[in-house]
Amino acid sequence: MVGLIQVYTGDGKGKTTAALGLALRAAGSGMKVLIIQFMKKWDYGELHSLKLIPHITLETFGTKEFIYKGKAKKIDYEEAEKAFSFGVEGLQSGNYDLVIFDELNLALYYELLDLKEVIKKIKEKPEKVEVVITGRKAPQEIIEIADLVTEMREVKHPYQKGVEARKGIEF
Repeated sequence: MVGLIQVYTGDGKGKTTAALGLALRAAGSGMKVLIIQFMKKWDYGELHSLKLIPHITLETFGTKEFIYKGKAKKIDYEEAEKAFSFGVEGLQSGNYDLVIFDELNLALYYELLDLKEVIKKIKEKPEKVEVVITGRKAPQEIIEIADLVTEMREVKHPYQKGVEARKGIEF
């Protein structure tokens, strides 16, 4: 099998969900999966479920604070660097068939990582490893190196009617 580079981006809901669905499919087929989550230190429901599934390793990085473009703190840069280094190590290790960089696009948008370095490392992936990159605002350079790009587009969202994020559904 030749591993491809997939990107799930856009302003609509479902980027991480799509990546996790692929992780479930891969694990169910006996593939080993590594999921690295950038800027996600909250208590999401998937964190508990994924720990129960053989063949899936999940590591989260970041803080519990929101990041705003141009206002990142030193810790935000450090956590992004740790996350990416951990992911690249997993990517190159030969231990995983699928590596998911969840919210990497947003980390790049916030300029927490060097885009050229990220592209270099992703392009150096072993031939058989599938890579998924998620997050809003995918840089054009990431889109260009991808083999598959899916853009989630918001058409309607319950938040527009004042419905807050619901445990078990949105987080």
